[in-house]
Amino acid sequence: MAIEPGSPARYVLRAGEERLDLNACLGKPLSLDWTGAIACTHCGRPTRKSFAQGYCYPCFKKLAQCDTCIMKPELCHFFEGTCREPDWAERHCFQPHVVYLANASGLKVGITRASQMPTRWLDQGAVQALPILEVDTRQQSGFVEVLFKEQVSDRTNWRAMLKGTTEPLDLAAERDRLLERLGSGLDNLRERFGADAIRVLDTAPLSFDYPVLEFPTKVVSHNLDKHPRVDGTLLGIKGQYLILDSGVINLRKFTGYEVRVSA
Repeated sequence: MAIEPGSPARYVLRAGEERLDLNACLGKPLSLDWTGAIACTHCGRPTRKSFAQGYCYPCFKKLAQCDTCIMKPELCHFFEGTCREPDWAERHCFQPHVVYLANASGLKVGITRASQMPTRWLDQGAVQALPILEVDTRQQSGFVEVLFKEQVSDRTNWRAMLKGTTEPLDLAAERDRLLERLGSGLDNLRERFGADAIRVLDTAPLSFDYPVLEFPTKVVSHNLDKHPRVDGTLLGIKGQYLILDSGVINLRKFTGYEVRVSA
């Protein structure tokens, strides 16, 4: 599901070669019917099970983008000579990354490549976001995130996010509070990686709006693995979730699934 910034954000469902403007489907019936087929999003081969949201098992085991250090960058082992794909790592991990604060279900810290803003926040269903630090590599962003997790969560409560009850936060004030409290830890990282390796950003908070007619009061989740057909009236889209009157479904979870869409 592709997302374009806007007020509200615009969503396009990609099904094979077809593209469906989901914003235009709000308030209308929508059906998803999984055929039972799954294809690896990297190599295209059929697979009985999807690993890491879209990969067959061989690709899951060999690709750098599926390694543990993608979820935990501080565990990067590139300099040990054991990276699965050094060329891939040099293109994706050795470029500027941003440490940010976001508000999707409450205050959280996260990291993303600078080129992924604001898509990363829209993917999470954040209603607010604020870049606070820029670092030179993904590994460095992981060390900074670990430091910040002493004070703030790195997770989103997806059920709370989908209920649309998130209260606005003063992210600039939270940034200043955290930078002061974690100043000595950041100084230690600068001593390790260089004085200019971790840079404070002076940017304004961003706000995001989503195409939602009605938020659910009780979040019930659809699972194509258990029930291959999903029907309902589309009431909204937020993050990577479709909100139907019959329940919600995380489309990212079913990347690589062959699905017939009727709208």
